[in-house]
Amino acid sequence: MLSRNIRYACRRYSHAVTFRTTESSPTQQTDNQFGLFYTVNKDLCKQLYGHGGLPKSYMKQSKTFAETAIMVRRPALDIINCIKATDLNKPAIRYVLYGEDGTGKSMTIAHLLHYAFEEGYLIVHVPWVSDWLRRVLRHKEMANSLTREGLVDLPLDAAAWLLHFKTQNQHLLKSPEFIVSKEYVWSKREKTEAGAPLHELVELGIARVKYACDVVDAIVNEVKLLSNSKKCKTFVAVDGYNGFFNPLTRLKTPTKKKVAPEEVTLTTSILELTKNDWTNAVMVLSADSIANPDDDTKNYLPQHLLYRKGFDHLDPFVPVKVDRYTDREFLTCANYYRDRLWIRGPLDMETELKLTSACNPFKFMEQCAPL
Repeated sequence: MLSRNIRYACRRYSHAVTFRTTESSPTQQTDNQFGLFYTVNKDLCKQLYGHGGLPKSYMKQSKTFAETAIMVRRPALDIINCIKATDLNKPAIRYVLYGEDGTGKSMTIAHLLHYAFEEGYLIVHVPWVSDWLRRVLRHKEMANSLTREGLVDLPLDAAAWLLHFKTQNQHLLKSPEFIVSKEYVWSKREKTEAGAPLHELVELGIARVKYACDVVDAIVNEVKLLSNSKKCKTFVAVDGYNGFFNPLTRLKTPTKKKVAPEEVTLTTSILELTKNDWTNAVMVLSADSIANPDDDTKNYLPQHLLYRKGFDHLDPFVPVKVDRYTDREFLTCANYYRDRLWIRGPLDMETELKLTSACNPFKFMEQCAPL
């Protein structure tokens, strides 16, 4: 019995020294790094995820661990390999992440955002669609659109998104090739001239919140033109994309009329962006049952979550399942938690945690929190 315990401890130790990889660039990660953690630089983390992109529970854990570590998982590796082999001269390919709650769809997008940044893509990222459509009622933050009849604006959300877009792409927006293709008239006194730098258009939307939603729409059009003309390659990422196709939102007009997703100007802009009628682009979207809070079926398949309208909008797309941890990934995560002193106690504790969490990444993280 003693010798068996010693062998078991030695095996655990041999695994413990291999839970981390020094290859911090997703562009260089291969199957050799599968199941290992890599650390994202603090400044880069702030640039990419400072305005959204990481789950709140993970951000809290990262603050405790004093580092942002992302596991290299199979869905991200597969999509990276597909992107590398893609002919960007063809219409943009849409990848749809799906899977059970808590398996890591948002973290996969976060990993791919890092890859896109390293590869020099212009990033267009919506961290969580439900933040626009499913939050508590905000009458003062809503306004009827002045340019699109029958639609409503969410100007504060649009301005916040423009700041996120500016932060993620600050290294690219200064390029002299990023210019506005046509004149945009905002009022009798305010307009953006054709040929103006794109970052001026972004700054206008941030400074003049009443125009923010129209600026977002203009940015979508300009990004598609820039990509088609090969002045940039674009990476579109939308988490909880199926939220755009829910029957209703939690938004209400002052007359108590419920607002449908398609009646929100931000929805029309992002749906226009996720068409595959343009080139030099890659899109990664997630279908998440959390974005359908009124659905109790627990069906996580894209065909169910996207409804018929969303499925037809994206068809054809490449479905990518994000599954629970494999044995190797679970052991890596357990060793990482031990290294961070997040798990203490006997070595056989992991066996019990593996059974109670069913290798679900979020449940495992949640169960380890009070240990």
